[in-house]
Amino acid sequence: MLITGNSGSGKSTLANYLATTEGLGYLDLDTVAWLPELPPKRMPLDESMGLITAFVEQHEGWVIEGCYADLLELMEEDANELIFLNLPIEDCVANAQARPWEPHKYSSKASQDKNLEMLTQWIHDYAHREDACSLSAHQAFFERFEGKKTELDGRPLIQDESGNQDKKAS
Repeated sequence: MLITGNSGSGKSTLANYLATTEGLGYLDLDTVAWLPELPPKRMPLDESMGLITAFVEQHEGWVIEGCYADLLELMEEDANELIFLNLPIEDCVANAQARPWEPHKYSSKASQDKNLEMLTQWIHDYAHREDACSLSAHQAFFERFEGKKTELDGRPLIQDESGNQDKKAS
């Protein structure tokens, strides 16, 4: 399963929920999209693909999430489903501002919060960019995808441990 959308749309929350409840392997494409250097630089696609392939080979079932249409396209033929979280910009910004610390991406909550202004601008530019992480790239990928696909314009309800559907992906 593939999940895409703008930053702050709830991709990670939904993917983590599905991985946990369905026993799937979970890959956040941020971990294979960038070289470990400053300033940030995208990893060559063939290197990212090698890491994605290794992940898929290690898991019978999997969910991969990210805003990188170019990386998602590499797994298009192997995926059985695509979820496109196409939330309003204001919702994505609010989610980004409320985002808990992501220790697999940042050394501390403070270092994560230093990027909040840049992230907020990135979210606002979603519909105007023309890159692999843009609205147009996600829409084009969604249109081409031949498997089961769902576009959501609001955050999906996620069941809590007792089965109550009262938490929304953020």
